[in-house]
Amino acid sequence: MMYDRVDAPPASRTDFVLESIKEAILNGNLKPGQALVETDLAATLNVSKTPVREALKTLAGSGLVVMSPYKGAAVRTVDAAMANSVYDVRMLMEPEALRRAVLLGASFDDAALALEDVSDLARRSLANRRFHRALYAGCGNPLMIQILDGLRDQAALITVAGWGICPTWDDEAAEHRAILAAAVQGKGDLAFELLRRHIQTFADRVVEELPDGVR
Repeated sequence: MMYDRVDAPPASRTDFVLESIKEAILNGNLKPGQALVETDLAATLNVSKTPVREALKTLAGSGLVVMSPYKGAAVRTVDAAMANSVYDVRMLMEPEALRRAVLLGASFDDAALALEDVSDLARRSLANRRFHRALYAGCGNPLMIQILDGLRDQAALITVAGWGICPTWDDEAAEHRAILAAAVQGKGDLAFELLRRHIQTFADRVVEELPDGVR
């Protein structure tokens, strides 16, 4: 059971189911490797199996869920190969996107608001996701934003797994504040370097502790 049974709003049931399951995965209520049974999810969310099935397909496309013709759907298990792939792209693109956002004079108000929403572990995970998105959202390159947005769900899943291995969110929060301060002050090169180091440090710490997979 993800949480107490709730009633879906009449409009866009698939979106409601999609966001509900995604939040449960990213806040750790649904664990890596856990089976996602359509009938159980439908009963919990008080919907038919159809929007659940569609939501699971979408989540499989974003990398949060794996689908098997024999075993059905399950929350994706994070391994070193996955983390290396995701963080390799983030290292190449996210600091540069932030540097460009700074140079363009983008607002970082949304990033500042995300830093305030860290009252518990579940909210930390979702706030971390919003914070990083807010850093690159103003980079001025829609394709770069689209590529980084495509990694958000998998990056958040890796973050949850990493905190399970070593709960370092206090250190990361301090790093976030330093990155944001540099961005707000218009120091694009410094913001670039602080974000690059932040991503690299987390990747180095977490990947070594994850199941191998093919590196």
